[in-house]
Amino acid sequence: MIPPKTLIGVAVCLFTLSAVLGVLNTQKARGLRAQVTQTEFARNAAEQLRLTREKELAGREAAVAAASAGFGETQTKVSNTEAELTKAQNEKKDLQAKLRESEIATAQLRRQMESEGEPAVNINPSSASAADLQTQLDEVKAQLEATRREKTLLSEKVRTASERATPAGTERTRRSPAGGDPGIRGTVLAVNRAYNFVVLNLGGRQGVEPNTEMLVLRGGSFIGKIRISSVEPATAIGDIITSSLARGVQVQPGDTVIYAGTNS
Repeated sequence: MIPPKTLIGVAVCLFTLSAVLGVLNTQKARGLRAQVTQTEFARNAAEQLRLTREKELAGREAAVAAASAGFGETQTKVSNTEAELTKAQNEKKDLQAKLRESEIATAQLRRQMESEGEPAVNINPSSASAADLQTQLDEVKAQLEATRREKTLLSEKVRTASERATPAGTERTRRSPAGGDPGIRGTVLAVNRAYNFVVLNLGGRQGVEPNTEMLVLRGGSFIGKIRISSVEPATAIGDIITSSLARGVQVQPGDTVIYAGTNS
């Protein structure tokens, strides 16, 4: 039979062991709870960061889409203004031709009446017609000047819209050496038939410089040449070298341009 003291000692040992195990289990449970809390916090932070980035991306996409839409609308207005400008110029030519015809008829009538010895009193109707034509010509000139001013404003809008449509992350600020970079390549944004120039999606940021020539390509085939006359940070204006175009061929929006060299 086991003595009572031995049983008491064993019981005390078991009690002590259970207490130690309880303390260890409590500490382990606390550690697990802290780890779970930390993991949950990290997961929430990651989810919040993902939502924030998605909102920023959506905002950027909306801004680019709005800028592209505005750019397209501005291009349409430029085309309409060019059509109105061409129409006004044609009207001006017609009125100038009519005015010259009226002046010639008036001079012939005056000479005829002088040769017949009659006073030149019947030329007032022709003079009145010439005055009317001159008035109409002045009105067309005023309309033409207003159309030119509108064209200038629309060109500024094209430049602004092209800058907004260009993602900030893809803008290059490198400077190229004098004379241009043979690697420059871009696209024709708009063509002005009346004044024979084009607007490019290249500018000073890409190394474009005034008085340089660029080749115009379509589908990999040579179309003609342009000479840069004005440079902005993100756009440039180039005069079409008409002597380089084949008969019946015209530069169109969407044509590719590459650097050709400096006009000597």
